[in-house]
Amino acid sequence: MTPEFFALLAALLAVVVGAARPLGRFFGWIMDGRPAWGPLARLEDGLLRLCGVRRAEMSWRAYAVALIVFSLLGTLLLYALQRLQGWLPLNPQQFGAVSPDSSFNTAISFVTNTNWQGYAGESSMSNLTQMLGLAVQNFLSAASGIAVAFALIRGFARHSTHDIGNFWVDLYRITAYALLPLSLLLAVALVSQGVIQNFAADMPVTTLQATSYTASKLDTAGKPVNDAAGQAVRQTVTVAQQTLPMGPVASQEAIKQLGTNGGGFFNANSAHPYENPNALSDFLEMVAVLLIPAALVYTFGLAVGDTRQGWALLAAMVLVFAVAVTGLAAAEQQGNPAIAALGVNQAHGVLQSGGNMEGKETRFGIAASALFDAVTTTTSCGAVNAMIDSFTPLGGLVPMVLMQLGEVVFGGVGSGLAGMLVFALVAVFVGGLMIGRTPEYVGKKVEAFDMKMVSIAVLLMPALVLLGTALAVVVPAGLAGLANPGAHGFSEIFYAFTSAANNNGSAFAGLSANTPFYNGWLGVAMLLGRFGVMVPTLALAGSLAAKKRIPAGGGTLPTHGPLFISLLIGVLLLVGALNFFPAWGLGPIVEQLQLWT
Repeated sequence: MTPEFFALLAALLAVVVGAARPLGRFFGWIMDGRPAWGPLARLEDGLLRLCGVRRAEMSWRAYAVALIVFSLLGTLLLYALQRLQGWLPLNPQQFGAVSPDSSFNTAISFVTNTNWQGYAGESSMSNLTQMLGLAVQNFLSAASGIAVAFALIRGFARHSTHDIGNFWVDLYRITAYALLPLSLLLAVALVSQGVIQNFAADMPVTTLQATSYTASKLDTAGKPVNDAAGQAVRQTVTVAQQTLPMGPVASQEAIKQLGTNGGGFFNANSAHPYENPNALSDFLEMVAVLLIPAALVYTFGLAVGDTRQGWALLAAMVLVFAVAVTGLAAAEQQGNPAIAALGVNQAHGVLQSGGNMEGKETRFGIAASALFDAVTTTTSCGAVNAMIDSFTPLGGLVPMVLMQLGEVVFGGVGSGLAGMLVFALVAVFVGGLMIGRTPEYVGKKVEAFDMKMVSIAVLLMPALVLLGTALAVVVPAGLAGLANPGAHGFSEIFYAFTSAANNNGSAFAGLSANTPFYNGWLGVAMLLGRFGVMVPTLALAGSLAAKKRIPAGGGTLPTHGPLFISLLIGVLLLVGALNFFPAWGLGPIVEQLQLWT
């Protein structure tokens, strides 16, 4: 471990935790629906009337129907935009239509806040598709996740009612008062650091030094030319030009991080210098990813009338995250023992290894790369500034585990808090069994219906991951995209379904997933992983809102102290992670053992 890593970790957590209180209060104001400043209030009323929205509150069923219908319409529009982009404006590169299976996968991916990308954005998507399709869905999918969190918070805070808010009003207020202003500020900050923002066509430039390489000679039809012996004819090619991709990057980068979306304008994502130029932009992007998930935890504490409840959840998140990222950094700093052995200092007989720099940008190094990739997999962001496929086996295991915990350690905007509250109910249920009392949490009894909804929310994701992986490793179409055999290849497939079912979007990067098989099945995993959890969560919100609030008694388990934090972390690890332990043994664990031997 290095001092640089601990300094970065401490600075990141200090900024995020410090901002949680004021931003959490602001989200509380948004959730309460209090009137905005005069002109903004008139604009809000006018837009809602124009859209035919009434401010009447909804039951959980009506809220869920509104969420699903809105998401379905967004999926159809984004699919159509990709298929028709060749005939639409703002397409300076003249890209044609995206294939049907890739359009299907991408439409579901961005609407579900997954942002899985089986394509290279700079060579597939027009500026219009990037802005009107992908960037807009970055806002709307993030706002939908926060809206569900608001509904669940109201379920805990209210009593004796069947109403949990109005989806359309929540969607507007979250987007207009939080996501848009924050994204504008971050976009300006990123532009100041060198992130590009323009509508220009790709720019050919002359390089300072020509590059020469050998390649197969092609005929006029573009086919390789063979000699008399049937061998490919090779020729030396010299290139003195490079094409620089252009586009509206900063605006998409800002909401990509703030909304824990993760879909990059470029294929290299946040490793690309036009998305993430330097150490300061890297730090700003990490802060942006964690900012809203941490703030919403404080919003929960405010809403239930006891901020200690929010701080307890945030403490559990910080502890799990700090341990995980420290393990990831240690694994990468240790590096590959076979490579390290090549650097034996003959004079002193000790290993001189700089750690595992494969797949990492030298402008970030191991510390910032490990921290960034942990930040984006402990949330549902999925952006990367280093290639996880090149991590050590144990280093690659950490992002996998952070996702398989259910994306609740910070987690996605809204969805992370909702997931952590679900695990909190499991913790109080277990605690109630221990002391022989009906479990309670923040004044609400946890009963049979509630635990059924909790069980669906907790068990659906592991089922999607394990069944999807099992299917992919036994059918030829699933094995066709592997770049590596054995344990590492298994990890690539396992990681892909983990990322999809948890709506993360990151990839090991060694799996060729832009095929009809993976586009289809990963799309199904994203869809069920999002709405198969959101609908039970809304049902849970409705059930809790209808209950009466009961005062704490002598046998009530305190849910704001170290004991409960320890219980919550234990439940999170036992229930959330151990489902996957046998699969870890088939992939990263056995690969690490092979590395050591």
